[in-house]
Amino acid sequence: MAKSRYANLRSADIVIDDVHLRYGTGPSSVLALDGISFDVKPNEFCVIVGPSGCGKSSLLYLVAGLETKTAGTITVNGKPVSDPGPERGMVFQAYTLFPWLTVAKNVEYGPKRKGYPAAERKDIVDHFLAEVGLSKFADHYPSQLSGGMKQRVAIARALANDPMVLLMDEPFGALDSQTRHTMQGLLLRVWEHSKKTVLFVTHDIEEAILLADRVLVMSGRPGQIKKEITINFDRPRNMDLVLEPDFISTKREILELLKDTDDDEH
Repeated sequence: MAKSRYANLRSADIVIDDVHLRYGTGPSSVLALDGISFDVKPNEFCVIVGPSGCGKSSLLYLVAGLETKTAGTITVNGKPVSDPGPERGMVFQAYTLFPWLTVAKNVEYGPKRKGYPAAERKDIVDHFLAEVGLSKFADHYPSQLSGGMKQRVAIARALANDPMVLLMDEPFGALDSQTRHTMQGLLLRVWEHSKKTVLFVTHDIEEAILLADRVLVMSGRPGQIKKEITINFDRPRNMDLVLEPDFISTKREILELLKDTDDDEH
């Protein structure tokens, strides 16, 4: 596929410095995140894994500006995060499409709000629907799509807005295993073209290793970064990577880290 001028290399760094998040006040308050610090480089695909309830999704929501931190700083492209912004695209596990809009109109939504002329919006929509393999479904409504197809639309819609950073909260968690593998492969291909900075949350260790440049393993609540693991497998990657001895060794290392976290909580 010829590269569209809309599939550029616009990306940004994320800097998270000593971030704390506490829910509630007084003796009944809960410390969800305790001194989280890490950077994500421009164009990097960074994945967060951790036990249920460790605060990994809450951390992503803080970067998105959908929640408010208790202490610390978060910047994207050098600018403090205080609320949602167009430089950050978000893809949720739930299918957050507008049911009253067609696939094309969902993808067009961001560029239309930005005031792009109709011809330019059409080029953007055509490009990103082709990227996710849904060109033939432009006039369908979300209710006519499978779960995997809905997430393809959600990814296309996020990228069509040309964010610097793509934030993904277990986007394939509700899909069956075969569809999930298909979506992982599609995301890898789309990311190779766009090279957005990605911060991705998952509980699936194989998914984390397959996608990531770097995996951050979180401890149980209150969430902290337990270890950073650099993933050195060559790109582009394919699903056969999961059978490689080095892949299995990395998976075992992460499993042991998460097992230690479970043991610490009991």
